[in-house]
Amino acid sequence: MNILFIRVAADQSSGGGYWNGPVDGRTNEFAYVAIPEQVETHAGLEKPYETLAPALARFGVSLPGHLRAGHMHLDPDFDHLTYGDSGRKAAQIRSTLGQGDYAVFYAGLKDVRGGAGLVYAIIGLLEVHQVVRATSIPPEDRDVNAHARRVLRPGAEDVIVRGRPGASGRLARCLPIGDYRDRAYRVRRDLLEEWGELTANDGYLQRSARMPLLVEPLRFLDWFRRQSPTLLQRNN
Repeated sequence: MNILFIRVAADQSSGGGYWNGPVDGRTNEFAYVAIPEQVETHAGLEKPYETLAPALARFGVSLPGHLRAGHMHLDPDFDHLTYGDSGRKAAQIRSTLGQGDYAVFYAGLKDVRGGAGLVYAIIGLLEVHQVVRATSIPPEDRDVNAHARRVLRPGAEDVIVRGRPGASGRLARCLPIGDYRDRAYRVRRDLLEEWGELTANDGYLQRSARMPLLVEPLRFLDWFRRQSPTLLQRNN
């Protein structure tokens, strides 16, 4: 079994929209805010940021002006239990994930109750049902994932992971996993002791070209199940 750790959602990078979605540090409830879409999508399949207004209002925040009129690259898409990627990450997914493996999603969130740092937390996961090429998705089903919504060139290598219903979804309450040490956000040392190591230097959580794997995936799954997570098949 393989478990791939994948960083997602809006963040302070140029590709991430220079913003972080909110979390309530007391309850661990959060709003899932995706990164901006920067590639042409098929007409009618756009995902406007403005649709997030009700979810954000629960936390007393609103989108910054530079995102408000834009569209999201809604990926993962928990409504459809999918995740897509391209380039080297698509190649890593193809070589790493198969039926019964897991894609675990984490994000850097901003605590609405204050604090200077970010809350790095697991926000959802997919138990892999299958991995398919985005170009294999028929036109009538393109709304299942951001990479199928894109106008792709023939032969594009983008892949889409489909999750197994009932074992996949967005967490109702995120699971904080990170702290700031040695000049970077990393998985807390107490969790590394419970999970075993990741294939990332000392649990490094900030963006990198290669997504880390859990070295001892069964230990992580045992920990995850002991958190009694509630999985939702919806984005917000």
